[in-house]
Amino acid sequence: MKDRVKPLEGVRNFRDFGGYEGVDNARLKPGKLYRSGHFGEASDNDLAAIDLMTITVQADLRRPDERERHGDKWPVSGVRRLYSDLGREQDAPHINFLKQVAADGEAAKQWMCDYYTEAPYRPALVDTYTAWFDHLASLDENEAALVNCAAGKDRTGILCALTHHALGVAKDDIFTDYELTNTAADVDARLPEAREYFNTMLEKNYDDEVFRPFLGVERRFLETAIASIEEQSGSLDAYLDETLSVDSAKREKIRRNLLT
Repeated sequence: MKDRVKPLEGVRNFRDFGGYEGVDNARLKPGKLYRSGHFGEASDNDLAAIDLMTITVQADLRRPDERERHGDKWPVSGVRRLYSDLGREQDAPHINFLKQVAADGEAAKQWMCDYYTEAPYRPALVDTYTAWFDHLASLDENEAALVNCAAGKDRTGILCALTHHALGVAKDDIFTDYELTNTAADVDARLPEAREYFNTMLEKNYDDEVFRPFLGVERRFLETAIASIEEQSGSLDAYLDETLSVDSAKREKIRRNLLT
């Protein structure tokens, strides 16, 4: 699908994750499913562009301390906001990791894999993931939905993958969309600035590769989440049904709303 990535000024990683082929050769409708980072730095031009997308549901996966720290310049009135007040932290978990005496790129990747192992069962995410699917089942013809977290890549990436799976999107396409973060968020260009910012804040001298997993994604991160779900719940379908209350009837409603 052309123009999947929306180059906004102050919102990173904003893109349409529809358009893929789903169950029975039907295709996900474009302009119905969006994903992004947070909106705390959204420009007036960003807000005007987003306002044209008829987004009526926003699943904000940030912790309450993140929502307070980043702020929000969107959504506009009339948007149903889904979020959880569980899981408050004093410092972001990855900052606590970076405060270690020593860290390297491989240790950072392993930290991310550990996070992806437990993330699908975090109560705050389970609550908001469940509400997301409830709203997709009742989405009107002219309404769109958006999911975001801080960077729009990890918590958001897992939920987008689950949404794609529920709609019958092939595994290769699920990973293609997931890995698009690295391009949409311009990870390579942002790494030097991120390295300088975090090293100054933490009084460290880490190289770029320590920070890459916190700006971008790797296929194995999502593979780890899927493996964790399959080990703990038996399958993605069982997890959707038993953990997120997405039974066959709800899945059919979602498919009717989002497939063409």
